[in-house]
Amino acid sequence: MGGGGQQNDPDEPGSAKGTGVYTWEEVQRHCSRNDQWLVINRKVYNITQWARRHPGGARVISHYSGEDATEAFTAFHPELRFVQKFLKPLLVGELAVTEPNQDRNKDATIIEDFEHLRAQVEKEGLLQSKPLFFCLHLGHILLLEVLAWLMVSYWGTSWTLTLLCAVMLATAQSQAGWLQHDFGHLSVFKKSKWNHLVHKFVIGHLKGASANWWNHRHFQHHAKPNIFRKDPDVNMLHVFVLGNTQPVEYGIKKIKHMPYNHQHKYFFLVGPPLLIPVYFHIQIMQTMITHRHWADLVCSLSYYFRYFYCYTPLYGFFGSLALMTFVRFLESHWFVWVTQMNHIPMEIEYEKRQDWLTMQLQATCNIEQSFFNDWFSGHLNFQIEHHLFPMMPRHNYHLVAQRVRALCEKHGVSYEIKSLWRGMADVVSSLKKSGDLWLDAYLHK
Repeated sequence: MGGGGQQNDPDEPGSAKGTGVYTWEEVQRHCSRNDQWLVINRKVYNITQWARRHPGGARVISHYSGEDATEAFTAFHPELRFVQKFLKPLLVGELAVTEPNQDRNKDATIIEDFEHLRAQVEKEGLLQSKPLFFCLHLGHILLLEVLAWLMVSYWGTSWTLTLLCAVMLATAQSQAGWLQHDFGHLSVFKKSKWNHLVHKFVIGHLKGASANWWNHRHFQHHAKPNIFRKDPDVNMLHVFVLGNTQPVEYGIKKIKHMPYNHQHKYFFLVGPPLLIPVYFHIQIMQTMITHRHWADLVCSLSYYFRYFYCYTPLYGFFGSLALMTFVRFLESHWFVWVTQMNHIPMEIEYEKRQDWLTMQLQATCNIEQSFFNDWFSGHLNFQIEHHLFPMMPRHNYHLVAQRVRALCEKHGVSYEIKSLWRGMADVVSSLKKSGDLWLDAYLHK
């Protein structure tokens, strides 16, 4: 029996498909790699086979196995009715009437208040974009690229002009990174297919990267931010230890792949300078080839063809390669500081199955609003609002920020805002704190 109703095994011959009644305890048992159930709006779905075909990647949906995925499902899917047709064949039943709407580990009051806020946001049209905003943003990226090439074409390739060209190209690359992020989150066009198409163009032809690689990586981060084994952004491959728990674990187990008590120092050597030009570049190329993302590969190669066609006559092949590497080096610093100042200083832990609002807030913080901060970070200084409403166009974040802050105050949840410089400094201080925790556990436990 399942909490007040008859439970049917959906895999048992003769059982009625979708008529089972289950308790939360029963749903939570189905959370292994080969047996995955989840709950959406009190309906129970078996996603074991579907996860492999999930457009957002198998991992992002699997991260919610055994849990209530209603909030994440609503946050990531703009066309809910369209998606329902894929859910229908996966239905195995529903929660028993005696079961609460959410897992008992979650605060129902916060969830209800956040659902009310989300309904207000949709009613006020804050999920609708202003196409002119994104057209102007794309325009200034293209203008920077054209001006950089014209400058060295007409005035020469002196060290001064080459350095200025690199800065302009790095600025264009960074801003294109924020723009592809908008399309990747389906926050520009009403139709998902148009967002996907332009996303491939921006991340592929303007940046030489892969839309599929980005989607499968970035949506895991949004689904479970700062959660070990689920958020790839906190998988540091033993180079760094993060948060308060991991350093102590490594110390107790005498794990010393790196001198972690000095990680706040070597971060400047292996973090900002190497992430994009080395680690991401290798990972992107490897992913496109091994997963046969041929459309992404073609878009990516079109970027390199265009770049070398423009700059080889000016610098030669190896000179052009050196210029590109330097541009990636500059862009990587920009990217790392902007993305990490919102997350690395925050809570980094193992899965605690919290409600959507609390989980996102404990893993993110905001940076003060200003015209420069908005532009410099691609409006990701409003990281909290972006994580709570990942499909919201960035130009609307400031319109909902005060209401989110009021909701946090009501429920006693921290809503943290920092200056730009404090955010960057906290990255280093948090790495030092984690390194010190590791050293203490390594020496004394």
